[in-house]
Amino acid sequence: MGIIAWIVLGAIAGFITNLIMGGSEGVIATIILGIVGAVVGGYLAGTVLGVADVTGINVESIVVAVIGGVVVVAVYRMLVGGRSSAQA
Repeated sequence: MGIIAWIVLGAIAGFITNLIMGGSEGVIATIILGIVGAVVGGYLAGTVLGVADVTGINVESIVVAVIGGVVVVAVYRMLVGGRSSAQA
């Protein structure tokens, strides 16, 4: 998949993930977390579940990317929340 497709898919997945999980991350962070979510979701879908991975901008890829995005955002918030509360 080309870099533009990854960015578009990441933006879509990040936006949907923000709708699901709620969040105050900015646009760039949303896109980055969405792209990372697409990679994580594609890895999980391909290796663990044995289904097709992220192959382009289609419904299946968006669902996989959103699931990965939810996982990534949850881990991200646990790590960032843990650091900020440890400093306080």
